[in-house]
Amino acid sequence: MPEADEIGDDEEEMPLSLRLSIADTLTLGNATCGFMAVYFTTTGILIPHLTGDDQSAGMARHSAATAVILMLCAAIFDLFDGLVARKLRSSPMGAELDNLSDLISFGLAPAYFVLVYGMVADDAYQKVAAVGAVVVLLAVVLRLARFSCVTPPNGMFQGMPSPFGALTVVSIVLLELPFFATLLAILGTAWLMVSRVEYPKPRGRLAVAMLSWIVLGVGLLAAWAFDAPGGQLLLQTGCALQLVTGAVIPLFATARRVNNFRDNRREARATQLP
Repeated sequence: MPEADEIGDDEEEMPLSLRLSIADTLTLGNATCGFMAVYFTTTGILIPHLTGDDQSAGMARHSAATAVILMLCAAIFDLFDGLVARKLRSSPMGAELDNLSDLISFGLAPAYFVLVYGMVADDAYQKVAAVGAVVVLLAVVLRLARFSCVTPPNGMFQGMPSPFGALTVVSIVLLELPFFATLLAILGTAWLMVSRVEYPKPRGRLAVAMLSWIVLGVGLLAAWAFDAPGGQLLLQTGCALQLVTGAVIPLFATARRVNNFRDNRREARATQLP
């Protein structure tokens, strides 16, 4: 059976670039969560609004919570695929798969969430919200493209990481601020993603803290979705903390850079003294 032998030889000679590693599987889980977030945003929020289903307030709340929880799960997959890749191995496709998955989960999904918000919120302007959604999407595209081309400083990201940016964007929407305040905060987040402001990479204790924060976020969203006592207040508190954290972290990085600059100047002066 020469044909069977040829097929067997082809399978044995499959290039390494086409073999998925464990880290790649986690990355695909990231992409799946992002796609399902778009699905729940569409079926649970947008379609009932377009069809005039006035009895769907509870379902819309459940669907919004589910969509954001899926983005949180995507962030967990994104956190662990890097850890697994460093501990075990990653295929040559790993970096490309990671960028494509991040684009779905942290670019398309939050941008679509903003777009739908602009269509269903009472005080929103649909076309203006669409512009904000496009800005979020393009910010993530530019950030991921720059990340592929530029080697960041050791232990630091340049610009707000896209998972953190996506969670900040949906937190702004869930805060239910006035429309233009929401839009300005979203645009500010998009700017942080493409800026050169430094954010630390989630490693060691920081990775544990980030994972704990995500688990807490899932709990807050679940309490809000099931209309638990104080669930709305808890959710808004969590969203506000997400915004504060996104704004405060760059201040620590800036303070560290200023201190390093001062230390370097002192050392330079000390070497110049006779």
